[in-house]
Amino acid sequence: MSAEKNWQFELEEYIKQGEPGQIEKSEAWQTAIGLQAVDGLEISAYLLDTAKEHIEGKISIDEAQKRIQSYYEQRTDRIEIENDTKEADIVSTRIAKLLGEKTFQFSPAEWFTIHRRLFEGVFSHAGQIREYNIMKKEWVLKGDTVTYAAWNSIRDTLDYDFSTEKQFSYEGLSVEDSVKHLVKFASDIWQIHPFCEGNTRATAVFMIKYMKTFGFKVNNDAFEKNSWYFRNALVRANYNDLQNGIHATTKFLEMFFSNLILGTEYELKNRYMHVDYVSGQNANDVQSAMESISKGKICTLNCPLDELAILQLIMENPNITQKEIANKIGKSERTVKNKIASLKEKGYIQRLNGKRNGKWEILIDLS
Repeated sequence: MSAEKNWQFELEEYIKQGEPGQIEKSEAWQTAIGLQAVDGLEISAYLLDTAKEHIEGKISIDEAQKRIQSYYEQRTDRIEIENDTKEADIVSTRIAKLLGEKTFQFSPAEWFTIHRRLFEGVFSHAGQIREYNIMKKEWVLKGDTVTYAAWNSIRDTLDYDFSTEKQFSYEGLSVEDSVKHLVKFASDIWQIHPFCEGNTRATAVFMIKYMKTFGFKVNNDAFEKNSWYFRNALVRANYNDLQNGIHATTKFLEMFFSNLILGTEYELKNRYMHVDYVSGQNANDVQSAMESISKGKICTLNCPLDELAILQLIMENPNITQKEIANKIGKSERTVKNKIASLKEKGYIQRLNGKRNGKWEILIDLS
C-alpha cells in the first residue's frame, strides 16, 4: 500500500507541533522518504507508521530498521511493485539513521561507506565501484545520456576531486560564491557515478552531511518535495550538445542548493530543464524565475559559511550560548569565540545585558 499521498502532511505535523526531539527526527524522515522519488519509488503505509513511532520516541532508529527488515522477511509474495516499495522502505530507514548521526569524514571512503550502508542487501554491489561503463536515458535530455566517467578512471577521478575540494578554502568567500562552489563539487562527483545504482541518493546523503560540517541546518523541504528536480538538475549540469546549442549549466542546481541551505524560495520546475524547453523561445523564463525571487540580504552578507550558520542559530535562539553554538556546528568553542568576534566587528550582532544573563541581538535585516 502506498503512503505517497499522506506522508508529507503527517510528518509535517510533528514540525508544526514543535515538540523537543521530534523536529529533527521528522526532518530526517522527510528527507529520507522524499529522496526515494529520485528513482520513482514510493514507501508503504507500514514504513510511515514505523517512522511516526520513531519520531514519537516509542522505538529507536535501530528498532525501526529491524521492524522494516522483519516485515519484508515474513512476506512471501514477491511481486515487482512490492520489491520497489521494499527498497524505498529499507533505504528510507537507513537514510534517516545516517542523517541522525553526527559522525562524518570527508573522503571517497566515506561516500563508499554511505552507499554500502544504504544499499547493503538491496544491491549486490553496495559500496563497490562499478566495473563497466554505463549510460542512462534521461527524460530531461529526450532520451539521451550524460557522459559518465569511464569505469577504469573512477578511482583517480574521485581522488582528484576530493583532494581539490579538501584544499579549497571557503574563508572570505561570499555566501553566494560558497554555494556555487558546493554546487560545482556536488555536480562533479555525481558525474563520476562510481556505483552501478543508487548514485543520486548516496550523493545527496553525502552532501547533506558535508554541508552540515559548515554548521548549516539543511532545509528538508528541498529533498522532500523536489528530489526529482535535484536529479534532473545534476543531469543538466553535466550535459552538452553543442550542435544544438545546449550547454552544461549549474543554474538549476544553484537554485536548488540555495533553497536547501539559504532558505530562498526559488520556484523549481522540471519543465524548465527539458532540453526542448531551454532551446526554445522561452529560454529566458529560467532567468526570469531566478530574478523574480528576492535573494534576501542573507545571500549577500560579507561573511563565510560558518559565520552565516552562527547567525542563523542566533536568529532561532537569541539566548543561545557559545558552547551550544559550538556543539551544534561541530566547531571548537575557541573557533566560535573568534567567529562571534568577527560578527561583532562587522556590526552584525551585539550582546545585550552581559555574558551571564544576556542575549544576542542581530543588528541587520536578514529578511
